[in-house]
Amino acid sequence: MSRLEDVYRDLHAHPELSFSERRTAGLAAAWLRECGFEVHEGIGITGVVGVLARGEGPVALLRADMDGLPVEEATGLPYASTARALDPDGVDVAVMHACGHDVHVTCLLGAAATLAADAGWTGTLVVLFQPAEEVARGAAAMVDDRLYDLVPRPDVVLGQHVAPLPAGALGLTSGPAFAATDSLRVTLTGAGGHGSRPEATVDPVVMAASTVMRLQTIVSREVAATDTAVVTVGASRAGTKANIIPEQAELLVNVRTYDPHVRGVVLAAITRIVEAEAAAAGAPVGPEIVAYESAPAVVNDADAVERTRAALTGTVGVTAVVDPGPVTGSEDVGVLAAAAGAPCVFWLLGGADPAAFDGAADVPAMQRVMASLPSNHSPAYAPVIQPTLGIGVSALVSAALVWLGPV
Repeated sequence: MSRLEDVYRDLHAHPELSFSERRTAGLAAAWLRECGFEVHEGIGITGVVGVLARGEGPVALLRADMDGLPVEEATGLPYASTARALDPDGVDVAVMHACGHDVHVTCLLGAAATLAADAGWTGTLVVLFQPAEEVARGAAAMVDDRLYDLVPRPDVVLGQHVAPLPAGALGLTSGPAFAATDSLRVTLTGAGGHGSRPEATVDPVVMAASTVMRLQTIVSREVAATDTAVVTVGASRAGTKANIIPEQAELLVNVRTYDPHVRGVVLAAITRIVEAEAAAAGAPVGPEIVAYESAPAVVNDADAVERTRAALTGTVGVTAVVDPGPVTGSEDVGVLAAAAGAPCVFWLLGGADPAAFDGAADVPAMQRVMASLPSNHSPAYAPVIQPTLGIGVSALVSAALVWLGPV
């Protein structure tokens, strides 16, 4: 565990952006070889998979994601990241493990070593270190790069995501566990000109403003109160100067849903509204709508959840395995399970200081405390090292052993 803690601090200090996780991938590959795994590198650009086969029996896949985020760290930790990199647009950005993927990698390394040293199971263990979860493309990239031609198809896909639950707790739910995500780039084209003569232009800034406001009606007026959807306009970009009406405006829109029907309704409404606002403004050409990130909802198989729950409760105790219900964050781990035709079980790993939760006796009380803590993607997000790592390793090991065969 001391070695794993050092690995964690090293990974936290050296985050890498999506599809650029070469240092992290190299560390994972070297560790797996040391543990006796057959190692495949460069799957889906930077993905790494280790296979440890012990004769006939079930195949269990454990997964961790590797990429960091373009966030400048503000934790003040002695091992805080000062890394910088060029993003896909060529912009120099700070990089941080603001989502806890360094925890995921470290726990999977520990689980791989522990299971490799355990002679009490048969079957095949597959450990997978995935790139580019943050852009919702890494799992698909690995599948498209012949993942399941290189390694056995699993009977189950298992994984975890660190969250500001108290360290020592695990969150497990059946059915939809993480929301589907869809990110769209909307380009609105007007006719530019001088700000003093708006009558000679078609203003895309006004067009964009009207579109942003109208998009807010989708959830409030087109989605049933019993369904769930989130529509966020995360960026609005246009213009360079106060007295110049630009030719174009760009909106970046993100959608979160659980139900495929609701997902279709929301995406269709976005297209309808964008096109209608452009037409109402007299745009000379129609808008362009490009989907650039997408992942389906993570749906935990009910039977597989109950089978795995027994292992997790054996690790942390019955009262420490809570049901958080579905979360509106998104993950692409379900792509790995769907491509294999296997059930998925994905749980939350508590990483917050347990002292902050004194007196929080149930999930609603925990959620109120969580709302006051730095969360994933925050520049101040910093899981406590222990007991987070120890429980994260134990949870993966115990879950895998429930699915692997006995000797």
